[in-house]
Amino acid sequence: MIVIKIGGGEGINHQAVFQNLARLIAAGTRAIVVHGANHEMKELCKRLDLPQRMITSVSGYESRYTDAATMDAFMMAYCGKVNTSLTALARACGVNAIGMSGVDGGLLSATRKKAIRAVEDGKTILIRDDYSGKIETVNDGLLRTLTDAGFVPLISPPALSEAFEPVNVDGDRAAAEMAAAVGAKRLIILSNVPGLLRDVADESSLIRLIERSNVEAFEEFAKGRMRKKVMGAVEAIDKGVDEVVFADARIASPIDAALNGQGTVIRP
Repeated sequence: MIVIKIGGGEGINHQAVFQNLARLIAAGTRAIVVHGANHEMKELCKRLDLPQRMITSVSGYESRYTDAATMDAFMMAYCGKVNTSLTALARACGVNAIGMSGVDGGLLSATRKKAIRAVEDGKTILIRDDYSGKIETVNDGLLRTLTDAGFVPLISPPALSEAFEPVNVDGDRAAAEMAAAVGAKRLIILSNVPGLLRDVADESSLIRLIERSNVEAFEEFAKGRMRKKVMGAVEAIDKGVDEVVFADARIASPIDAALNGQGTVIRP
């Protein structure tokens, strides 16, 4: 069993990912796929004339401010257009995909954050109307039922809160939680960069190997949304996943490349 997270940025070669996955499944691999939709979300909000706001937590992590209107757009982009179109593409490539969100079947249960402390213009502020949450449980039985039946779950956020509200959760951390829940040995996080870079402007500055015990020494290189990817990788390793790989989704056979260590490999 492997868990694959496909980033939501520009430049992702989704067809290459699914063609590669189809070959692996034919050879006996079972897989769960999680996807993002960040670029589509931005484009949709432009068309809706809905202002987007990013917030930075006091610990330095960046996330999307998700008020009620933004949550509606989030579900349209993630659960609607992107999940449906990726499910169609996956099936065209020979992957027996079943599209779903973390809400379906109670797949991802989360606690909605009552308030978020954020830093804005150098000041700490408290945000209370944000629909974001922290994953508490994964319905691993549902995932096993689907994979045992020959399906590949193709999953997007959101998760479902304790009050049965859809809430925004980070896709990389969701993938980490699912990998741990089903006992996956590997979590592959594909995006539009080769991995964690020492210099974000220089793709040849790839950091190839990070040991969990030394991850803090590399955190300074994780800029923007890459910080959440590192957090998710650490959470996965700490919960029993043997290896996490940050790899390039723009190339041919990107999953094979990741499995062969082409990217940033994080190990215990």
